[in-house]
Amino acid sequence: MAGNKSLGVARVAKEDEFYTQLTDVEKEMRHYRKHFKNKTVFCNCDDPFESNFFKYFVLNFNRLGLRKLIATCYVSSPIANTQLSLFDVIGTEENKQNKPYKAVVTKVYDKTGDGGIDMFDVAELFKSGENQLCELDGDGDFRSSECLALLDESDIVVTNPPFSLFREYIAILQEHRKSFIVIGNQNAITYKEIFPLLRDNEIWLGDKSGDMAFMVPEYYEARETRYWEDENGQKWRSLGNICWFTNLDIKKRHEELILVKRYDPDVYLHYVNYDAINVSRTQDIPCDYAGLMGVPITFLDKYNPNQFEIIWQASGNTRASAPREVLERMGYEIHPEDRGGCGVVHGKRQYSRIVIRNKHPQASC
Repeated sequence: MAGNKSLGVARVAKEDEFYTQLTDVEKEMRHYRKHFKNKTVFCNCDDPFESNFFKYFVLNFNRLGLRKLIATCYVSSPIANTQLSLFDVIGTEENKQNKPYKAVVTKVYDKTGDGGIDMFDVAELFKSGENQLCELDGDGDFRSSECLALLDESDIVVTNPPFSLFREYIAILQEHRKSFIVIGNQNAITYKEIFPLLRDNEIWLGDKSGDMAFMVPEYYEARETRYWEDENGQKWRSLGNICWFTNLDIKKRHEELILVKRYDPDVYLHYVNYDAINVSRTQDIPCDYAGLMGVPITFLDKYNPNQFEIIWQASGNTRASAPREVLERMGYEIHPEDRGGCGVVHGKRQYSRIVIRNKHPQASC
């Protein structure tokens, strides 16, 4: 089990502190509203007064019909206060400023009597003891026994976990059989621990994939691209390969991908090391091809399990990670240019691909 030091080192070394904007949380959560009624939501990587996940759920507590909202943080946030400071509620004693806290919300109403509900009402409900805000006994690591007990108490986990710990994070959610909506790097699709879950439809991508901007701590160094500072001096980074991962059903997952291209052997070249054709773009998937196809990993953003079957991935670790029966089904043969499993066309190693099959190829389209 990780302790205070190991998670802290991981955060600094891997630059794991990326703070999600409220607008991005709102845009994604609107696709899951039916799942939240009478549920306990757990944000287990979230400072209660810095996290926009916490802010979204506490301010929409009644609208969503939540039963309970729980948030825990590893330590107090390293970014500048953008909402009420946690210490406006619990005090500003010096020995309290690097402690992890737990927030438990069971009611939200206009406590201040000003005619609306905002974070000041939330603070007053904590101060009055109607909701609970207290220091954790441990370090607030999501892997700690204390946080795992809270995980077992919850129904749905929603947060932005440390990217460098994504494999372990998802494994814990799977082990505890929890529903979740979390942010991850698109590269996680190819992880040997994650891809089988995607293939077997145990998890899938949420609604939004692609570019997303995040607030980052002061200690992050400036970069030449995808970095800026706003008028308040707050540092920002944008990443172009962000995905939401979930195991909650959404409408997008059942939308059929419209296919307009037809198979042409001169256009769709065959891999020399797989019994499959190479498709460079998702929109170019031929409608009438019944065999296996290697498509970009961005295909998963359009994946409909009723329309397609995912076989495996053709990437640099396929030879080591794929079960023998899967390799046989894909007709895999070792080729000197594949370097562990990437598809090869005319002696040229291709980018990582997802190997799929169209369940309902059309005779005409």
